[in-house]
Amino acid sequence: MKPELLSASAIQQQMIGLPGWQVEGTELVKEFRFTSYLAGIEFVRRVAGLAEAMNHHPDLFVGWRKVTVRLSTHSAGGLTGLDFALACQIRSVEAAPTDPS
Repeated sequence: MKPELLSASAIQQQMIGLPGWQVEGTELVKEFRFTSYLAGIEFVRRVAGLAEAMNHHPDLFVGWRKVTVRLSTHSAGGLTGLDFALACQIRSVEAAPTDPS
């Protein structure tokens, strides 16, 4: 069963619990900053594990000491509850120390 797109009001309601995230078109986006390049890579590894467990995979863009996460349910053509559920899971990774050095 294909996830259903959220209405604009439902998206606004979900955004309340996700500080730093923004809606850009049909995507939920946040840039994370780190103290080192490897800390960003460790963050990606952790997010990838969460995404794989949910079978919902974000676009992850790695830069120098930053990672941009872009969430969207491509099969539905926009934002669904899956995107917000994964964003909430990512909050737990964000709060955990990631600097491997």
